[in-house]
Amino acid sequence: MMIDAILSKVKGFIVSPVESFQAARPDGTDAVVPYLITLLLVHAAMTAIISLVGISVMGMLSPMMPRFAMPVVIFFGVLIGGAIVTILFSLWLHLWVYLLGGRKGLFETAKAVIYGMTPGMLLGWIPFVGFLFCLWSVVLQIIGIRELQEMGSGKALVAMIIGVMVPLIVLVLLAMYFFISTVSMSAVPVAPYNAI
Repeated sequence: MMIDAILSKVKGFIVSPVESFQAARPDGTDAVVPYLITLLLVHAAMTAIISLVGISVMGMLSPMMPRFAMPVVIFFGVLIGGAIVTILFSLWLHLWVYLLGGRKGLFETAKAVIYGMTPGMLLGWIPFVGFLFCLWSVVLQIIGIRELQEMGSGKALVAMIIGVMVPLIVLVLLAMYFFISTVSMSAVPVAPYNAI
């Protein structure tokens, strides 16, 4: 029965998200947590399978790690990392939702994030096109914020833009810093032309 309810929610969030978010207003942790666990398990399993194919094709297996171990490590990394990122992103996004007038509580923001992740978690692992499903998830999360926090579309959009763009900018700046540091540290010193 739990699986039927989860499949029904998956279909609802993909086919008719507004109505599904409205119907999800009374959902508690007994509905949301199993849904999140299911999404994480499917995403982790598919990511591990795809990585196994990629590892086999590219020959990137570490000689110290058995062939079967890398997908297991990836599975648990994606599973645990996905749960942590979901919690942290829900907290971060709720800060902006709250500042923009959302007063229905942190759990409603977390529900919007979790239910909105549906297409990205179920299909985001597909190579080359997976990012489209992740973008779709962001749109669903905006709809979820609007419906569950009972905010205007503009405020929900602004909260999501700030919630996504600030960490993205920080990550890009950190990546640039480490890249520049690595390049400058690994440069070979050249003696001056007039040196004896």
